[in-house]
Amino acid sequence: MANIHEYPVSVSWAGGREGAGTVLSERSGTTCTLGVPPEFQGTGIGTNPEELLAGSIAACYSITFGIVASMKKLPFTGVETKAVGMVEQVGASFVYKSIVLRPVITLSSDATDEQVAAAEDVAHKADGYCLITNAVRGKLEITVEPTVVRA
Repeated sequence: MANIHEYPVSVSWAGGREGAGTVLSERSGTTCTLGVPPEFQGTGIGTNPEELLAGSIAACYSITFGIVASMKKLPFTGVETKAVGMVEQVGASFVYKSIVLRPVITLSSDATDEQVAAAEDVAHKADGYCLITNAVRGKLEITVEPTVVRA
């Protein structure tokens, strides 16, 4: 039997391009300020859907990497993932084309060469297990460019 998990959010918005709003994650109580980015003639105050999508994919990737690395008993101490979302504008049309993930994965200083290689392998496979990446797969390109370091 399948379980359905719900993730309710509420968005409040007032105005047009110069408007402002918030997004509330109802389960966690986390609130983010929203605004239209300057390249779309907005104020640039607050985050925006474009950043939220890139952030969601980077967060899902990082969490997924951590889970898989732990399951494989890798001496993983942390991951810092930078993401860049790219939106193409042609006239009045906008298309979210791709997101590049650049995780820096840190292993303990005593990690073996085999563990470093295993971490690199997991780094390239983690987005395949990521719920959010899988939700957008086929709609935009996701590229992972990992760096694995010893502490």
